[in-house]
Amino acid sequence: MSVELQEVHNFLAEHAPFAQLSHTLLAPLPQACTMRYVRAGETVVALDSPNDYCFIIRSGAVDVLDQQGVLLDRRDAGRCFGYSTILGENRSRYQMVAVEDSLLLLLPREAFLQVAQQDAAFERFFSSQSKRMSAAAQHLRSDSSSELLRTPLEKFMIRDAATVGQVSIREAAQVMTSRNVSSLLITQDGKVRGIVTDRDLRSKVVAQARDPHESIERIATIEPVTARAETSALEAMLTMTELGIHHLPVVDEQELLIGIVSAADIMRLLRNDPMYITADISSRQTPEELAQAYSMAHDVALRFIERGAGAEAVSGVLTLAADGIARRLCTLAEEELGPPPVPYAFVVAGSQARKGMGLASDQDNCLVLSDEYQDEHNEYFEALSQRVCSGLDAAGQVLCPGDMMASNPQWRMTRRQWIDTFQHWITAPEPDALLHAQTFFDFRAIHGASELAKEVHSEAIAMAQTSKRLHAHLATLAARREPPLGFFRGFVVERSGEHVHQLDLKKGGIYAVTQLARLFAVAGGIDQIATRQRLQLAGQVGSVSERGAQDLIDAFEFLSTIALRHQAAQIRAGQRPDYHVDPNALKKLDREHLRDAFQIIKNMQNALSTKYPIRNI
Repeated sequence: MSVELQEVHNFLAEHAPFAQLSHTLLAPLPQACTMRYVRAGETVVALDSPNDYCFIIRSGAVDVLDQQGVLLDRRDAGRCFGYSTILGENRSRYQMVAVEDSLLLLLPREAFLQVAQQDAAFERFFSSQSKRMSAAAQHLRSDSSSELLRTPLEKFMIRDAATVGQVSIREAAQVMTSRNVSSLLITQDGKVRGIVTDRDLRSKVVAQARDPHESIERIATIEPVTARAETSALEAMLTMTELGIHHLPVVDEQELLIGIVSAADIMRLLRNDPMYITADISSRQTPEELAQAYSMAHDVALRFIERGAGAEAVSGVLTLAADGIARRLCTLAEEELGPPPVPYAFVVAGSQARKGMGLASDQDNCLVLSDEYQDEHNEYFEALSQRVCSGLDAAGQVLCPGDMMASNPQWRMTRRQWIDTFQHWITAPEPDALLHAQTFFDFRAIHGASELAKEVHSEAIAMAQTSKRLHAHLATLAARREPPLGFFRGFVVERSGEHVHQLDLKKGGIYAVTQLARLFAVAGGIDQIATRQRLQLAGQVGSVSERGAQDLIDAFEFLSTIALRHQAAQIRAGQRPDYHVDPNALKKLDREHLRDAFQIIKNMQNALSTKYPIRNI
């Protein structure tokens, strides 16, 4: 290979998507390319003209203009143009004009298509922006956990589950003893009607001296939570831990019983996996022990990330641990202070409510108290809140800098007071009210009388759905979170200070999608809290197009995963985790996907003004 061809080969090998090609596919391309030098102002591809080349900019810059002459993009060294006429229509829908003296490599149609036919990733790269983003997110999801964690329940469930029909407690206990099992399913016509565990026998029969001749259904959990055969071990583990259960019946599409899986089964499956560590939070007795448990959960999350886990799986682990520690702290506080004088719900807000926690998430929480609450009860709930919030801080979930926590009396209200407060935020949205509304529209009870919180959240969503004024304000806030992307798709980074040459993945990226999802959910009357589920349902009810919803989901997944990988590297280096990333530290293909993600967000923000009157607030 001549020196000139070797230089072209080296140049292509440094730029996406050629950098990802195998040697066999890349080696012939320098020979296939021709070179062309163009002056600034020269039209390279005219509008509506035929074109048979993919142009690769070796030096200089080229503008891409639409039919009205509007600048769509400015492309510089290493980037390509002209490929749309190869993949689609033969005549160009755009005009390409050199804005600097430029040296171009011309890859002919035949050579381009030959590579595209043999390398799907190469073809996807040159597809539309949304297709590229979708492919990137799909890649992250497909590699989202270890093989063991992705194992479906059908691979290791107990197929011959112990079952009974209408029998007595004594007969059920005899079946459990003879089968040597810790759970028994009550079935009717092949469907699961209830479940009894050895714990039920101890606590509801022996401890209460119940008549063993009574029906087993008197002590059973009726209509228990079930799972499908394709459910992964990770999903089952998260479900069981969140609900505080140890057994999951497995059913088919017709809800017919096909097996059962227990927490012990999953433990046996995962015990030999080097990245799996679990902490039995419910057995921890002191803040120090809980801090150790939270640290272990962070180690699990770090190992998830290092093994290629996607954002949804990692955030699920972190949220699961934070929920468990808060529940345990509430229980310990009740054991110390005595039973609560009136029912209450301990509620988490923000990213924890959305089950989207990162490695740098702080705490946002509150109390919803029964309407029976009296002033003399304040001392109890103040003491409980202080214990829980300080315990979370000691465990590693730092205090909220905005003091949006149950330890602040402002965020301990009765059910009625919470509903009235939401009504005020919705009908007279002011800057402070909007800030609070954004936080507390993401509202999930994790301990106590959860129905209190559900009633508040349902009322708030119902009121907000019809408030066009609130929609306009939320749209304004969502539009303000501009992605760090310049006019020519260049990254906007900090010019000085602590984060010089870095951009914020959260401010105009992750949080921008979160705000858009919240707006679409409120406008659509959707009571889901997680960002992904909000967007999926918003696409179904028409708050946003289904294509737009999926694009935002893919962008959100990609940005969140990049952020978690960055934070994991910081923690391993002994640094405080944040969302500030130097784009030049990313792989070239990741930088392109990052541009795509930010552009998707920017396009959606620009579209808001066609539906909502963007306000000055």
